[in-house]
Amino acid sequence: MVSSPKYIFVTGGVTSSLGKGIISASLAKLLQARGYRVTIQKLDPYINIDPGTMNPYEHGECYVTDDGAETDLDLGHYERFLNQPTSQSNNITTGRIYYNVIMAERRGDYLGKTVQVVPHITDEIKRNIFLLGETGKYDIIITEIGGCVGDIESLPFLEAVRQIRMDKPHEDVIVIHLTLIPYLSKVGELKTKPTQHSVRDLQESGILPDILVCRTEHDLPMDIRQKIARFCNVNLNAVIESIDAETIYDVPLLMKKEKLDEIVLQKLHLSAEREPDLESWKAFLGKLKNPTTDVEIALVGKYVELKDSYKSIVEAFTHAGAANEAKVKIRWIQSERLAESEELLNNVHGILVAPGFGERGFEGKIKAVKYARERKIPFFGICLGMQCAVVEFARNVLHWENANSTEMDKNTPYPVIDIMENQRNLENKGGTMRLGAQPCKIRKATLAYQIYQKEMISERHRHRYEFNSQYLEDFEKAGMIASGRNPDSNLVEITELKNHPFFIGTQFHPELKSTVESPHPLFVHFVRAAIAHKNSRL
Repeated sequence: MVSSPKYIFVTGGVTSSLGKGIISASLAKLLQARGYRVTIQKLDPYINIDPGTMNPYEHGECYVTDDGAETDLDLGHYERFLNQPTSQSNNITTGRIYYNVIMAERRGDYLGKTVQVVPHITDEIKRNIFLLGETGKYDIIITEIGGCVGDIESLPFLEAVRQIRMDKPHEDVIVIHLTLIPYLSKVGELKTKPTQHSVRDLQESGILPDILVCRTEHDLPMDIRQKIARFCNVNLNAVIESIDAETIYDVPLLMKKEKLDEIVLQKLHLSAEREPDLESWKAFLGKLKNPTTDVEIALVGKYVELKDSYKSIVEAFTHAGAANEAKVKIRWIQSERLAESEELLNNVHGILVAPGFGERGFEGKIKAVKYARERKIPFFGICLGMQCAVVEFARNVLHWENANSTEMDKNTPYPVIDIMENQRNLENKGGTMRLGAQPCKIRKATLAYQIYQKEMISERHRHRYEFNSQYLEDFEKAGMIASGRNPDSNLVEITELKNHPFFIGTQFHPELKSTVESPHPLFVHFVRAAIAHKNSRL
């Protein structure tokens, strides 16, 4: 435990998508493995209050925390690496900063003064940055700044960082700058000029980086490192190579090899005597890279062109695959195409129908459910995927013609999925869904209980529509049971089929709680069922 929290800021340059989130999570993992209490936060420069109203094609998946915050998908990486939950305080947007300042101005908090970017916006940014440090729970707070140095949107965040470096003792704050060293294959050379320009842009904001992490496809020879150190005004040992990795879970070990954590601790005047304990991490990687079998699972969704739309599901499959010593091959299937042909599902060993919103691709998801139910293929439906299973069962087992969700058809004669009562008259879309962790009580002698091995669980939610409980008796008589319900509202949380090897749907999002150290049991058992299905066909 340190006397006062230390702050690490991670900026990026040259181009987006270099992996600031993975570098931040990897560094945090190394520091945590040395015994330090670490958390990570993300500053996003967009003006949206949060990504909750964004199309997944714009921003990828919207990650939801226990306290109901709709956040950037990088928070998923933070939780998966550190095996600890994040919160509303771990994701700050320009929109929220300006909203807070404008609301304060309307209340008269500024006593009639002119409200400006400096100091009012930057003060609000700093206040939010320090919130986690003031809890007393952490020794080190890593803050990732979204976007690239040079972007107009990022300027207030960089100015806040500059002020923090001036306000705090020099050993309490460091800046890590992630940049790109491109390789020109025609001339066979690594080029440092983009990095030099990126560092110069950062210096124009009044910030000199302490450490450079250089993303590259090729090893950085010593002469290149020396050149970067010389022209970018950093120590030679602070030029860190971040070479492309086989998996994101290799990055902590690659950063350890480069001694990133040692250099950070040295600059923060913290002890590096304790070596990081990464044995469980290495064991996970060993299973991940040395599978004894493989299995192919169809992921049926409407946003499959941008795989980041289902990032947490993909990573949950990675964790579950390692737990089963199996390589999970995902067959990405655009649900709209399934409406035309079921052949896309031929020979898969399991089918997951993904969450989502809206009518597009809904009928294709219904076909995927029917295919899995009739052919006894392991099935897993998440949120809308569970609702699709309910609609399919109503139409094809109960024979209720035109049964539907009122999200898709407001005039359906059988609204087996209906909008929640407290969602009916809402005008604002942002932050108004049923969000965050909610309790669920599981019935004994069910597949869900067999998987969880306990009666009370807590899972994260993000939805407006629910199973219409007035039809539950009919469903259960026909073989689809509610194996999990909210103990307070009686909302159906889990549905499953009798007389099927593995058929389960959840109103919640279990993928959001799967981590390297704690793979989610639903995914572990689903992959296990898919392996069993594959073996039964051999």
